[in-house]
Formats: sequence, C-alpha cells, structure tokens
Amino acid sequence: MSRFNRPNKVDSLAGFRTEKTEPTVPFGLLKAARKSGQLNLTGRGLTEVPQNVYRLNIDTPEEAQQNVSFGESDRWWEQSDLTKLLLSSNQITQLTDDIKLLPGLTTLDLHDNQLSSLPGALGELQELYQLRLSHNQLRSLPVEVCTLKNLCSLTLQQNLLESLPEELGQLENLTELDLSYNNLKVLPSSLGKLNCLQKLNLSHNKLRCLPDSLAHLTNVKLLDCSNNHLTDIPASLSEMRAMEQLYLRHNKLRLLPKLPAPMLKELYVGNNQIEQLEAEQMACLTSIALLELRDNKIKIIPEEIASLSTLTRLDLTNNDITILPASLSLLPNLNMLLLEGNPLRGIRRDVLTKGTNELLKYLKGRIKEEPEGAVEVHTAMTLPSQTTVNVHDIRALKLLVYSEKQASNIPDELFDAAADQGVATANFSKNQLTSVPSRLVEFQASLSEINLGFNRLTCFSPDICKLLQLIHINLGNNQLSDLPPELRSLTKLRSIILNNNRFKSFPDVLYQMISLETVLLSNNQLNEVDPCRLIKLVHLSTLDLSNNDLLKIPPELGLCTSLRCLSLEGNPFRTPRAAIMTKGTDAVLEYLRSRIPT
Repeated sequence: MSRFNRPNKVDSLAGFRTEKTEPTVPFGLLKAARKSGQLNLTGRGLTEVPQNVYRLNIDTPEEAQQNVSFGESDRWWEQSDLTKLLLSSNQITQLTDDIKLLPGLTTLDLHDNQLSSLPGALGELQELYQLRLSHNQLRSLPVEVCTLKNLCSLTLQQNLLESLPEELGQLENLTELDLSYNNLKVLPSSLGKLNCLQKLNLSHNKLRCLPDSLAHLTNVKLLDCSNNHLTDIPASLSEMRAMEQLYLRHNKLRLLPKLPAPMLKELYVGNNQIEQLEAEQMACLTSIALLELRDNKIKIIPEEIASLSTLTRLDLTNNDITILPASLSLLPNLNMLLLEGNPLRGIRRDVLTKGTNELLKYLKGRIKEEPEGAVEVHTAMTLPSQTTVNVHDIRALKLLVYSEKQASNIPDELFDAAADQGVATANFSKNQLTSVPSRLVEFQASLSEINLGFNRLTCFSPDICKLLQLIHINLGNNQLSDLPPELRSLTKLRSIILNNNRFKSFPDVLYQMISLETVLLSNNQLNEVDPCRLIKLVHLSTLDLSNNDLLKIPPELGLCTSLRCLSLEGNPFRTPRAAIMTKGTDAVLEYLRSRIPT
C-alpha cells in the first residue's frame, strides 16, 4: 500500500500535542503556603482559581504517600491551614462554592479581577477578617457576606453596585467600609448599626441624601461623601462625635453644614454651590484645622471667622470674594491662606503674591485699634518694638506669642505675664532659638500646642516631655537630627512637624507613639523607614516623606491601611513608578501590597 493511500487518517503530531488543562500553581508555592499559611498568586494571568488551591487544606501530596517515615517537622502538608490568599490583578471571572474548602481564611484579596457575582459560600468563611473586592464588576453583594461576624475591612470600590442588602448592619465588627466609585442611589438604614466603623467612604456614587441612621456611627473618624448629588446634610450627623475628617466635595450644597462635631479637624466642601457663610455655622467648628471652600460662590467672609482659633489652612480659591475682613489676621495658627481666582479689591497685587504671612501682616495693619489690654514692657535686651506683651491674647485666647523677633531667647516678662493663665498655645516661631525655652514647663497643665518652627534648635529638651497635654508640635525648619526617647510620654500627641531638619532615619521614638495621626518629615535625609513598626501606628493618616534619600520603598508599607495621605515625591527610588504615584495614596498602597512576597 502506498504511503499516500493509508486507510485511516493519522495525526503525525499527536505525540507532541498536550491537552488543555486547568491552570495550576507550582508545587513549590503550594508547599510554601502549607508551611506559612499564605499564598500569593497576584498578577499570574489566572482566569479561574485553580482546583489545587481550593483543595490545598484537603489533598495529601504524593510525597506523603511515598514515605510514611517523615518526622513531624518534615510533614509540611500538615503544618498550617491557609489563612491568607492573594488573587489580585488577574482575570478571574468567577469564584466557585469550593471557596468554602478554605474555612481558615482571614484575608481574601480579589481586587482587580473580572468578577460579576460572588457565591453564597463566602458566608462559610467565618474567620475572615479582611475581604478586598475592589476593581471588579460586581452588581450586588450576596446576603451571606453579611454573616461574616469577624470581618473588619470590606473594600468594594470601583464596582457596579446599585444597592446593598439591608443585612449589611450585621457586620458588627467592621471598622473600614469602602463603597466608592459605584452606582449607589440609596443606602440601607442598617448602615447605622455598624458601631465599630471608623472609616466610611461613599464617594463617587449617585446619592441624593444620607440616611439619618448615620448619626449612630459614633466611632467614625473619616467620612467621605464627595462626588455625589447631595443638596443637604442632615443635622443628625452632628451626633457623630468622633468624626475628624469630612469630605463633601463635588456635591450640590448651598450652605456650609451646621456640624457641632467637637473633634472635626478637616472639612472639605469645595466644588459646591455655597453662596454665604453664616456665623452660626462657623461657631460649630471648634477644633477645625483645615477648611476647604474652593470653587464655590462665596462673596463675603464674616468677621466671625476670627473665632476659628485652631485653623491652620483656609482654601478660598475660585470664589466671588471682593473684600477680606481684617479679622483674618487674628487667627493665631493660620499659615496657609489660598485666594487665587477671586475678584479682590483694595489689596495690592504685590501683597497677594508675597504669601500668607505678608498678607496677614497687611490685614493686621488695617485694624486701627490695638487689642484691649496690650501693654508694652521695655527691657535692655530687646528693642521696644519687640517686647509687646499682649495681655488680651493671653487672657482671652490663652495664646502666648513671641514670633518673628529674631530673638535668641524669650523674655521672662512674657512668661511672668502668662503665669496662672492656663495658656494653651505657645508660638515662638521664626526666631534664633538654639534650645527650647525651659519655662514652658510652667504650663504643663494646659499647654496643648507648641510652634518652634524656623529656629536653630539642634536638640529637643527632654524637659518638654513633661507637657503631657501636648497635641501638636511644630519643629519644622530647625537643625534637629534626633528626638529624645522621653517623647513617648506624650500620649495625647496627634501631630508632629519635622520638615526641613537633619534626620537621617525615621525617629525611633515616633514608632512607639500610637496616638500620632500626622507626621511630616519632608526635606530631611531619611534613607530608610521600617513599615513593620510603622503599621503599629493605627491612627496615622498623614505621612510626608517627600524630598528625602529613600532608595527603595518597602512593599510592606502598603499594609499601613490607615494612611489617607502618603507623600513620597522627590526621593531617588525607582519603584513605584511616577505613573503609579500620580494616582494617589490608595493606588500606591495597593501597588505596594501587590508586591509583598509570600
């Protein structure tokens, strides 16, 4: 028979072909996962979760069957159940009910996939602590997820959610809930039952109103409702007593919300339709430090703005303001005033371009009468113009100021005048001080804020650590290279400014101060930061490490999920790339987490 006339057609390449099989995970990874309890399959191009991952806790490997003489320490397949499964940045389209075969999971990361639905079997993962589902195509959340009693963090941003189950309120231990970038029009009233919630992100949805039940979230520190269709903020939100940051940008508000929240430090209401500021609303902001009012229709700034004694930054960009009240100059802590895009009259252009300090000086010069009680004390050591002791500020505002004098020490007359007055704020910035004034200790029962910026300090006296009421310290623009370990005794300290000093490493004592919320360390010489210690600062929301000497950013820094603002610009590291950095803090942290090795 001719070789051209064979009766049966034979595939000559059959021996070289392989059948298409389901995706598998390398044996070495599975072995390591059974030892550590963690499996990282981030960015592997998976379209589904391999079966050998689902069955990792169940199937016994061939190695175990071949040799039964293994010692207990060698039996790696029995050492640990899987607790952490990272599947982010793949193309997974579905999760099957087999996920219930991994009941020991505490962390399940599925962000950046193509999931359109979730199985009810997720409800059987009762040990789950963290569930990341952002950047998928989910249209609903199964009710079974709401039975996860141990769940503390649930991130659902960048999905297609149009509604949420009323059972959501059963997640009694939830501390972080991110629902941003969805299609939500209403929220379930049960949201108010999440008593442990501290961070709630509702931005970039289609909400027209907020439920009154939000008032019951008395532990929420950060609430973000930006980019919605809100026309009003319910008065009941004033009961959210722990709230420190409130974002209401890009809505349709016509009035500044009346929110007597005693802890509110940052209020963002830019890009709304606010036309006027009322004295009653301003009076509520008793602890405000940052007030953003940009891109509104405000015409008049009321004189009562002078009551915001804690205000440090005021953004009035792009409004319709023609006249600035001279009372702005009476704000003792204001160091940033943004006014671009307003039709201001009566103020020379050169004054506006010189910055906040010069503008406030100019406005202060328009106050014709000196504050009542101002007394001049002349000494041989300073010029008469430098020795004004403002008794009114000391008695009425509890404010002790001796700033911009270029003095090498603070006159005793100033401390004498403030004796027994319960001074809360001391501002000795912009002088030539080489040491911290020792007499500050006299105010240890009342002093909550110190500004020693722009001096020549080379060390920070441990005696100042006796000021146990301190909440804010500004030590920027000095010559400091270390901080004393005694600083850890300041258990109420929330923010410390150390910009423009000589630190070569992150100050060791700061790792031990769990009350810290803001740490500014830009323009130093930092070459390292320890994320494993930094993650213990559970309240840290703002960290500025820009313009230092960081050659690499450790991926574990991504686990510092409390960070709301992380600044890393101006360092010589190569990754994260600039394209990632421009996407903001959340994107940088997510990128870093994805690079954590198992």
